[in-house]
Amino acid sequence: MTESTQTPLYGERSIAAGELICFDNPRPGRPYDIEIELPEFTCKCPFSGYPDFAVLRLRYQPGPRVLELKALKLYVNRWRDVAISHEEVVNRMLDDVVAACDPGWMELVADFNPRGNVHTVISVHHGEPR
Repeated sequence: MTESTQTPLYGERSIAAGELICFDNPRPGRPYDIEIELPEFTCKCPFSGYPDFAVLRLRYQPGPRVLELKALKLYVNRWRDVAISHEEVVNRMLDDVVAACDPGWMELVADFNPRGNVHTVISVHHGEPR
């Protein structure tokens, strides 16, 4: 029988240390859209503790900064063990991403997998598209 390691695995360490990182918008004078799909989002139901699964769709028109994709992936994975409602997690994520990159316009849609014959889609917005 082998002894299991007590230190977090490298992926767990990367997720724990992850933060939203941005880089300068290469075309700040031109409005353009960025669409990102994150198909493996998970968090926990705050009432049952069961996992909730969703596809996240992030669309935005960048302002001065653009989100770095690996950092966004790690940020999204940090929610996997958090007990939080669908409504709160989507609103909090939008707040965090807006604070990081200051977009001209942003929409976050979370399409949660049905559970108990209930299908939930939460959409939150920031700003107005140009």
